[in-house]
Amino acid sequence: MLRRLIQTFAARLGIALLNFAVVLVTARFLGAAGRGQVSLFVTDVALLLLFIGLLGGSSLIYLGARRNQWHLLVPASAWATLVCLLGTAGVWLWRHPSPTYLLHLLGIAWLQAGLSITTSLLLARRREQTYNLLNLAQAGLLAGGLWLVLSGFEERTVAAYWWVSYPAYGLPLLVSLLLLARTTDGWARGAGLRAAVRELAQHSRGAHFSNILSFLNYRLSYYFVAALAGPKAVGVLSVGTALAEAIWLIPRSAAQVQYLDLVHAHDEQTEAHATARTARLALLATAAAVLALVALPAAVLARIFGPEFGAARPIIALLAPGTLAISLSMLMSSYFAGLARYRINNWAQTVGIAVTLMGCAVLIPRYGAQGAALATTISYLASTGYLLWQFRRATTLSPSHFIPRWQDLAGWRQLLQR
Repeated sequence: MLRRLIQTFAARLGIALLNFAVVLVTARFLGAAGRGQVSLFVTDVALLLLFIGLLGGSSLIYLGARRNQWHLLVPASAWATLVCLLGTAGVWLWRHPSPTYLLHLLGIAWLQAGLSITTSLLLARRREQTYNLLNLAQAGLLAGGLWLVLSGFEERTVAAYWWVSYPAYGLPLLVSLLLLARTTDGWARGAGLRAAVRELAQHSRGAHFSNILSFLNYRLSYYFVAALAGPKAVGVLSVGTALAEAIWLIPRSAAQVQYLDLVHAHDEQTEAHATARTARLALLATAAAVLALVALPAAVLARIFGPEFGAARPIIALLAPGTLAISLSMLMSSYFAGLARYRINNWAQTVGIAVTLMGCAVLIPRYGAQGAALATTISYLASTGYLLWQFRRATTLSPSHFIPRWQDLAGWRQLLQR
């Protein structure tokens, strides 16, 4: 397990660094207001992708290990196309952006949805390295393309992000489709296809509802800040959030590996202990990364991103406790998702979103972007507390099992053998 975890972590580290480069390039060349506009566009795309997961998402990984891949690809792609069309219309009714913005939103969201679907199906067949490389290539194309356009060609507009996104997502999507075409699964048709659609819909509703609520926990504050403080404040908030969330690659890497093991596991109690052990290691690594990030002075942030972004320093500090909580939450969520106990994750996110709404309403009008960061941290702590309670009820393992120990550092050989 440790070897796979290291490989996944290395890939996610590369992706995080490339995503950091995207944040850096857009902040440096577009300023806080331009960075805020890019962040809102990315958030709109993510909002559309959430509803795409109602007939796909992580359920493609769960069912892809058991069902014909083409039986899953066809309905998931058809649903993604429908959601992109309806979602773009919904954004127009909600915010009334320009027709150009809407066309790019539709096209880029559709490409991202296709890439998510195809790579999830590859991951379901334990093609973890392929999955990691495709996502790494996508991040590299986006970061490299933005640097070339914004710096080399001096195209200092938000439109540069749109045009670079097409090859960045389109090329990896084409490769993933070619790889899927080489599988031994027969083409989708007949009763098998209809049964797969019903099963995919059944699993996706439960599995993905928590992802929708997670998105609201992570990004709802952007819309509050945009309405109350403007795109410049969103830009500063997005930089602080991006730096804090970059640390999530540690628990996310562990959760991905743990989830695949759970999907194929037969002994729940053994996997519960493995989840707790992996969570302890993830918590240690996350704590070290958080301390290093919090230690960065505001002057360093201003020098790296531009003079407007020194204000991200207190945002990072306020997000730090929530970042630690998420490292536990992700591992526990993957445990319940791997056992198809989606309701627990849904309730955890419901607790979080309730806290987010109250926190945004109370804190953002008074403290702006810093209030949004504080509301987010309180939300993360609340949802993680709920998961700890449910994990104890389901496994009899108390929260003390998540406290790191010296034996965890010395027990790497045992993890390597799993």
